Amino acid sequence: MKKEANLCTAVALLLAALPLAASAHTGANAGAHHGFLAGFLHPLTGMDHMAAMVAAGLWSALSARRAWPDLLAAPLGFAAMLLAGALLGLGGMQLPGVEPMIAASLLVLGLLVTARWHLPAPAAAALVGAFAMFHGMAHGHELAGEADPGLTLAGMLTATVLLHGAGIAAGWALRHANAWLPRIAGGAVAMLGAALLAGAV
Repeated sequence: MKKEANLCTAVALLLAALPLAASAHTGANAGAHHGFLAGFLHPLTGMDHMAAMVAAGLWSALSARRAWPDLLAAPLGFAAMLLAGALLGLGGMQLPGVEPMIAASLLVLGLLVTARWHLPAPAAAALVGAFAMFHGMAHGHELAGEADPGLTLAGMLTATVLLHGAGIAAGWALRHANAWLPRIAGGAVAMLGAALLAGAV
């Protein structure tokens, strides 16, 4: 009964994190995002961004050996570097290979979820943080041109933290449930990353 409750909770959390629209960040809406609500919705409109954020939380919960720092290192590293990348993108900085790196992040995070591979907290934060820099830069380029992007960035970070929280909660509920469900979720994220990577190179 407890396993069934955990399974239902995890499925509900993952369903709640589904994107409102599955459009990738092509820049078509650049400059069209204004205010906290628009920033909050922005990470939910790209399947790649949303999947990476949920997967980071899911991996943290599934592989954690201690509640702290293992549970929060990767999500906090992701959020911090996402903000740094967004600020750099807003400032006009360009890095090569943004799209392939975003796709690679999904492939790697999906495989980490599938394997439940444990990394020390600093290494986990550094790994996901490096990928988050590219996610943030893509967001920053899309938000460039706004007169006051502060509220938009605040909304974006709030959505990011909530997506991480959904992933952590789902992963924690699945820690002692059937092993196949996390593996399926990780495999789906990895396959999405592989497909995007094939299209980006």
